Amino acid sequence: MHRLLEPPEDVKKLFQNYSQNGTMSIDGLRKFLSEVQGQNNATEDDAQAIFDSLKHLNIFQRKELDLDAFFRYLLGDLNTPLSPSSSVQHDMTAPLAHYFMYTGHNSYLTGNQLSSESSVEPIKKALLKGVRVIELDLWRGQNNNVVVRHGRTLTGSVELLKCLLAIKEFAFQASEYPVVITFEDHLLADLQAKVAEVTMVAKTFGGMLYRPGTDPLLKFPSPESLKKKVLISTKPPKKYLETQDGKPSQKSTKSSKKGQEDDDEDEIAEGEHLQEEYEEMKVPEYRHLIAIHAMKPKGALGNWFSTDEKEVRRLSLSEQKLEKATSTRGIDIIRFTQRNLLRIYPKGTRITSSNYDPFVGWTHGAQMVAFNMQGYGKHLWIMQGMFRANGGCGYVKKPDFLLSEQVFDPSMQLPVKKILKVKIYSGVGWHLDFPNTHFDPYSPPDFFFKNATLDFPLLEQDHVKNVTYDNQLMDSQVAIAGVQADKAEDKTNVVNNSWLPEWNEEFKFKLTVPELAVLRIKVVEQDISGNNDFGGQTCLPISELRTGIRAVPLHNRRGEKYKNTELLIKFDLLDPEECSD
Repeated sequence: MHRLLEPPEDVKKLFQNYSQNGTMSIDGLRKFLSEVQGQNNATEDDAQAIFDSLKHLNIFQRKELDLDAFFRYLLGDLNTPLSPSSSVQHDMTAPLAHYFMYTGHNSYLTGNQLSSESSVEPIKKALLKGVRVIELDLWRGQNNNVVVRHGRTLTGSVELLKCLLAIKEFAFQASEYPVVITFEDHLLADLQAKVAEVTMVAKTFGGMLYRPGTDPLLKFPSPESLKKKVLISTKPPKKYLETQDGKPSQKSTKSSKKGQEDDDEDEIAEGEHLQEEYEEMKVPEYRHLIAIHAMKPKGALGNWFSTDEKEVRRLSLSEQKLEKATSTRGIDIIRFTQRNLLRIYPKGTRITSSNYDPFVGWTHGAQMVAFNMQGYGKHLWIMQGMFRANGGCGYVKKPDFLLSEQVFDPSMQLPVKKILKVKIYSGVGWHLDFPNTHFDPYSPPDFFFKNATLDFPLLEQDHVKNVTYDNQLMDSQVAIAGVQADKAEDKTNVVNNSWLPEWNEEFKFKLTVPELAVLRIKVVEQDISGNNDFGGQTCLPISELRTGIRAVPLHNRRGEKYKNTELLIKFDLLDPEECSD
């Protein structure tokens, strides 16, 4: 597969440095792993495992590698930029509030937010990708059954019971850590009781359901203690004004219009039509299902993030409300999220299921940055990249500075903490994963890193209908996503007419908060018509990036890894004083 690709000069020099008489021994490979690849605890067993993986090659000598075999190791599955092990690496014994959680928005929708179908299939796919927070909007259906759909739209509906059964079946196939189901509840008391009774939630999940009891939680349990548990999160029961078909009454419509005038279209998107002047109804069975009590912001902005020493809870904010709050209340938000959960959701105008910059929420400690999973685009790729960390279990421990008693001020200008050097050598595999005429019917592709305006149409193999994907000015091929000070982008030159492009170009990025930074890489093929073709992408959490020369698998637009296509890249993560320029 890789025989046609010439090893870069750097690889040839390193091979010479760690070999004798044209071959590398197990001990030489061990030294290479330790001194170049940053694997300080590398053992002879680690080197032997690499030797064993190459036994199928005719050129393999029992106890030595030649240059070709060494190069094949560098391009192999054991040399990934993140740990090849899927095991969890973070401490999972802290309260839930100490973790970022892989969170979906309107998890049941198959496409856009206005007219697509509702189904259990997106829920299954999300859970299999490691998503740990699933959102279901509950409404009254025909014959007084409970359905899931996006209210006040033309979207279809799916029975709640089907969604619950799908969650039960797929919840812990990708990760054994807890799944949180957030209910956006638009039910009257009779149906709330139906949801709670033995025919629904309690019967479906049985012993999988976590019930904290009647007393408020003083702090959240840990992911470790909640393994293979399902938690329900919603607001305590309130009386809603709604008609039999789930449409808002005249009074609630007026309330919605007022929300629009106040630039609160996010309240409409979440189906918010609580009438607070009505007394809380007693639905004890339903209340006892709720493990995480939710709330909406009330009153003045200064009151949103007040903490209660006697209870922890979840607050939901739209992306606009978060941005408004961060301008003056950044420290208050972080202090709130040290004990409580903060969920951020897309604004109501994102009808095409696009997404937003997740770092605004993450920088302020928000655990549940909820994303539309129906399409693709830069922000969703970043979300996927962040949660490749920690073995892909769906939980990523927040950096210590977001949990410290001396609360972090996100508005402060921070010094450079690390410098990331990225040297892109070459790429392989396109000729195996793409048809010969995919990029150009008459000549090999011209791969490059370039700013371009791309419209992402539906691919023929995509079965999701009625979705418009992020239409945006695409960033350069090599970029840093992170806090505002760390965002940067760069590009390579175009490599003409080659299925095996060689760039040999290096880039440097200064990082003030490397704990929250994600490296974003995207390959584009130049088209003389100006409609450049997508050639692959990946996003990697810098907090877990393995240094040294690595084989970096590329993914398609949906985040699914190609079978063969990858880049050969060298990573160095240095202290500022270690970098001479």
